[in-house]
Amino acid sequence: MIIEAMRLALRSILRNKLRSFLTILGVVIGVAAVIAMVTVGQGSSQQVSASVSSLGSDMLVLRPGQRGFGPPGGAPARRFTLRDAEAVATLPVARLVAPTASASATVVFAASNVSTSITGSTESYLEIANWTLANGRNMTAAEARAGAPVCIIGETVRKNLFGTLDPVGQQVRVKQLSCQVIGLLASKGAGSFGQDQDDLIIMPIRLVQRRLNGDQDVNSIQIALSPGVSTAEGIRSVQDLMRERRRIGLGAADDFSVTDMKEVASMLNQVNSVLSGMLSSVAAVSLLVGGIGIMNIMLVSVTERTREIGIRLAIGATSRQVLTQFLVEAVVLSLLGGVIGIAAGLALAWGAGVFMGIPFAPSAGVILLAFVFSAVVGVVFGFFPARRAARMDPIEALRHQ
Repeated sequence: MIIEAMRLALRSILRNKLRSFLTILGVVIGVAAVIAMVTVGQGSSQQVSASVSSLGSDMLVLRPGQRGFGPPGGAPARRFTLRDAEAVATLPVARLVAPTASASATVVFAASNVSTSITGSTESYLEIANWTLANGRNMTAAEARAGAPVCIIGETVRKNLFGTLDPVGQQVRVKQLSCQVIGLLASKGAGSFGQDQDDLIIMPIRLVQRRLNGDQDVNSIQIALSPGVSTAEGIRSVQDLMRERRRIGLGAADDFSVTDMKEVASMLNQVNSVLSGMLSSVAAVSLLVGGIGIMNIMLVSVTERTREIGIRLAIGATSRQVLTQFLVEAVVLSLLGGVIGIAAGLALAWGAGVFMGIPFAPSAGVILLAFVFSAVVGVVFGFFPARRAARMDPIEALRHQ
């Protein structure tokens, strides 16, 4: 009986193709929107996790100023110095320490020039920040201490300056400073917010301080924790040391912040999940609208086919069989909309991933849930028209014009 009901349902749907498509359009839009939102959200979460991992998951970042607000009273935050970094390096919780100083400059090679960001640091920076070399070598400890005119470039800088030429061993000009390229970084791609992580140059921090910035400031200190040291223990040790060095009294607020990269990843993923959930909830309203559309068209269909229903009841069809026929028709319509919506949602998510540079991460569970939910929409909103058809009086139905 179910197979026969499905055959009749398909025949009825194909008889009015345009009306059937317009009927399921709400379900298509709702399912597609939900699938696209959830898939893009999961891709964004994967991108955030990958970006944070690329920075080093066991890393702490020490910065001047309170987190997100600056020091008390709005006074300028006291910058760190290289001596602060040396003091942090003496802590048992610290395996590696890399002070950083930032600058931006125009880099010139032959007839090409690019504007890029400069990161001044030490020989430990590549390991702490989880950078690997595609070619060349890292700076030595002696070069870092002396502020030697050497640099390591990112893949984007290589493409823009050198094209297919091997950059290692070449001389580039950073502002008015001549610098030898000693290494090429392996590409990391886009970051969590779409920024190009490969658009940078790494130089000895003393060189950046003296020749580019003209000061002794350290913007941040990156710390790789020793094996077996918990994040809480590492943060506590660094905070105690910096409060002592910066002479912060008991009960006074810190004028610096210590950030755990795992905490950053968790916060970003939480924000991303909330936003994805809100957008998916809004998109799910389209499913409700689609269900109402199905119920409306099914009621119209019952009215149009009153004589057909009367004939079936008159020749022996039971009310249950008529109920099943129209209920199956509503479910088939809804499932058809669900299938089209799933395909459209995956296509939209893939296109958004390509455009935004995030992974395409479809979830089989979400796809199955969307398919089941579309079937439930058909059952819920198709039951009332089907019951109305099943309860018709055969004699009155045959009299209908």
